[in-house]
Amino acid sequence: MKAIILKEPGAVENLIVSEVPIPTITEGEVLIQTKSISINPVDIKTRKGNGTYGKIKDESPIILGWDVSGVVVESKSELFKKGDEVFGMVNFPGHGKAYAEYVAAPASQLALKPNNISFDEAAAATLTVLTAWQALITNAKIKAGDRVLIHAASGGVGHFAVQIAKHFGAYVIGTSSASNKDFVLSLGADEHLDYKAQPFEDVVKDIDFVLDTIGGDNIDRSLEVIKPGGTLISIPSGLNEQLVEKAKAKKVDGYFIMVHSSGEDMKTVASLLEKGILKAHVSKTFPFEKLADAHVYVETARSVGKVIVKVSE
Repeated sequence: MKAIILKEPGAVENLIVSEVPIPTITEGEVLIQTKSISINPVDIKTRKGNGTYGKIKDESPIILGWDVSGVVVESKSELFKKGDEVFGMVNFPGHGKAYAEYVAAPASQLALKPNNISFDEAAAATLTVLTAWQALITNAKIKAGDRVLIHAASGGVGHFAVQIAKHFGAYVIGTSSASNKDFVLSLGADEHLDYKAQPFEDVVKDIDFVLDTIGGDNIDRSLEVIKPGGTLISIPSGLNEQLVEKAKAKKVDGYFIMVHSSGEDMKTVASLLEKGILKAHVSKTFPFEKLADAHVYVETARSVGKVIVKVSE
């Protein structure tokens, strides 16, 4: 089968289209014929030697990617049978090996693809939606009436986070550039803030929960707008010890989370997608042979929603 292997950490030129054996599956796994995969910022970081690279650097060959949708062609699990259309985030933060025509996946990390969405949309609704779900619901436990601030609300995690927060009855404020204002509001956000026009901390206050997908000084600034008893969860860089102390001083619960694979969460996501409560926005697609171009595009950090690579029709 064709797979895209990482020759060594570094530039996109190190992603090489290669012929490798089709994976063999073990008990509890299924073999997926891949239809679509999703590219995330963590793919870029790992390709460069950061992200999850340290966990997989001694494996050979290294095949990046965790988000997959496709058709089961072999099963050693009672959960799925041959012919089932499935999707999920596989083995994160370990070795997902999704940049391939066939992927061996633990059945417990997958869900059936709803009939009303495409394989592209299914691949889009994996790592990013699980990140949003696990941040807002599993950890922060947001509830109706909470004032929620979501940074980079037009991005992969952000556009799902807005929809999830609204579904649970929160009042949602989303930040993005002015060009993405209409998109953020179309997701259900109650307010939009252009992060380039003015500092958000000058116009926002009394926030119950902040989802930070940017990092850097954005974390410190976000602490200024959260009311005592509120929560700040950071995705990309976490909270250093100094900021944790600052959060405590303000009586704010501030911490970092890393998304993890979960079939149960995927089933919940599938149900919300099937009902039309959640919608995946695919902004751009690339053919499998142009996966390196997809990396370059995501690396600009200007993509709206999700970037998808089509592996097969």
